[in-house]
Amino acid sequence: MEMLNREYLKKNQLPQGVECGPLEVFPEKILQFGEGNFLRAFVDWMINRLNREGHFNGSVVAVQPISQGLAPMINEQDGCYTVLLRGLENGEVKEIKEVVTAISRCLNSYTEWEAVKACAAGVEMEYVISNTTEAGIVFDPSDRLENTPPETYPGKLTALLYHRWQTFNGAADKGWVMIPCELIEANGKALRECVLKMAVHWNLPEEFQTWLKEHNTFCSTLVDRVVTGYPKDEIEEIWQSLGYKDNLVDTGELFHLWVIEGPAELAKRLPFDKVGLDVVWTDDQTPYRTRKVRILNGAHTSCIPISYLYGLETVLDMMNDEKMGKYVEEIVYEEIIPSMDYPADMMRSFAKDVLDRFRNPYIKHYLLSILLNSTSKFKSRVLPSLLQYQGKQGKLPEKICLSLASLLWVYREGQVEGNILHGKRDKGAFDMQDDAFALEILHGAWEQWGDDTLSFAKEALGAERIWGQDLNQIAGLTERIAEELKVIAEGKLAERIGKVTGGQ
Repeated sequence: MEMLNREYLKKNQLPQGVECGPLEVFPEKILQFGEGNFLRAFVDWMINRLNREGHFNGSVVAVQPISQGLAPMINEQDGCYTVLLRGLENGEVKEIKEVVTAISRCLNSYTEWEAVKACAAGVEMEYVISNTTEAGIVFDPSDRLENTPPETYPGKLTALLYHRWQTFNGAADKGWVMIPCELIEANGKALRECVLKMAVHWNLPEEFQTWLKEHNTFCSTLVDRVVTGYPKDEIEEIWQSLGYKDNLVDTGELFHLWVIEGPAELAKRLPFDKVGLDVVWTDDQTPYRTRKVRILNGAHTSCIPISYLYGLETVLDMMNDEKMGKYVEEIVYEEIIPSMDYPADMMRSFAKDVLDRFRNPYIKHYLLSILLNSTSKFKSRVLPSLLQYQGKQGKLPEKICLSLASLLWVYREGQVEGNILHGKRDKGAFDMQDDAFALEILHGAWEQWGDDTLSFAKEALGAERIWGQDLNQIAGLTERIAEELKVIAEGKLAERIGKVTGGQ
């Protein structure tokens, strides 16, 4: 079986239903830090769509930001690879296969730094995309301009911007547009701050620092797509269906959303809307971030502990279970959405997509992996819904309260070792990671109060270090949580789930 590359694509016809990007290698316009699964199935897939319709006609130079990575494999395949998107659309299983040809080459920043710098001097290079993990956007004063390359991503970017400034003598029209995809809030602002601090720390010319501020754009973004990556368990079957070997097959869900906070004129330069992509250009991404955090992440965080105690293993198990599937839908539509002040249609449309994504039969998302760091997740993703629901409705949200009680119950049995809980549930033992202080407080409270759920609830809810406030001050919450904990202790969780959803 032949390997996928541009020569293969020129000589062979792809199977029916497999789309392909242009085989022409366009001028290099995007420098991309990160060659992993997410960017290739998200940003590069979108650029491929633009190129197919003639709206961009530009290539991506991928940069491997660490010493080990996919650069050799990407170059062996001439930057070509297959994206396989699968999921539910209006309740029906749908599959999209597309050969992405947007990447021209991939450079190893540790062995090809001069080539990366040459890209920075490219006349047509306009954009910098990145996904260097949440820890990638940091200011490290030990980083050095003389390093080849600098160790951190902000260090690398500052060095390249300085090289570009020198190459074009500070020309105002040669600034870049930075579009980071790292999963931190206000990622563009954070990256800009790091670069400006690095420029000062390295004593770079004030004229360069002024050029950085005035002629470069740093966009904050919100990215949303589950990318499951290389399908090693089914790769032989996929190769047979495609008719070629592809070591870079990248799988993901159908849903995608990219919210970019930046100048309106960029929407014309990158016209994703013309090819039907869900990319939103805005001057304020707050509503979109709140929607995602409260509905998508909030539904996960609120429903996973109770589903895990109930005996389920994956998100798909949760959605396919009659009781829990109904519980998830109702907590979203009846408690989370009513707690927010954004247009209901905007919220409900997104919620429908979220529930379809939870039901995706191609994604095996284990509940235990989502339980990681649950206390901090509950504080940021679910607690605002609880507080605002009570403020607007004048009563406590029943299902969110049961979810909070279920989360607290998870910390009851087992032993704590640092930031790991060696816990127990009816189906056996498990290991769960959380903040060490949260484990110490909650597990310690259970050890102190045992079956006295009211005293436990008072201590647990009063832990301001966990919740950022004393939750005992919320009218009726302490007593409600104590009662729900009694129900769980009596082995009546399934019965309670049915009751709060209006079932049996």
